[in-house]
Amino acid sequence: MVADQWIFIGVFLLLAPVFPLAALIISKIIAPRKPNPIKTQTYECGIETVGDTWIQFRVQYYIFALVFLIFDVELIFLFPWAVAFNQLRLFAVLEGVLFILILVVGLIYAWRKGALEWV
Repeated sequence: MVADQWIFIGVFLLLAPVFPLAALIISKIIAPRKPNPIKTQTYECGIETVGDTWIQFRVQYYIFALVFLIFDVELIFLFPWAVAFNQLRLFAVLEGVLFILILVVGLIYAWRKGALEWV
């Protein structure tokens, strides 16, 4: 009985890389390859670029995006807790409050470090 479950996991681990690799290989085989200067030209949002296309962005933009992403993902974890709030016991409510407090401490830390300033 237990061996059957491990066989399933083993088969899954063996087949898991096959699907993404097959997609990459098939797209490489059947993708059209007709590059020309217009197709290889750098553009952004359909607008031709003016000047040098290789510019450095401030690391602050990436930090701002990561902080946003972290809090956005944590909101997804809070949604089921908020939906079932009326049915939760005291321990689950206290854990949710602790989770929110950890988020608030993280927000205060990011704020004091200047990660939320868009300069």
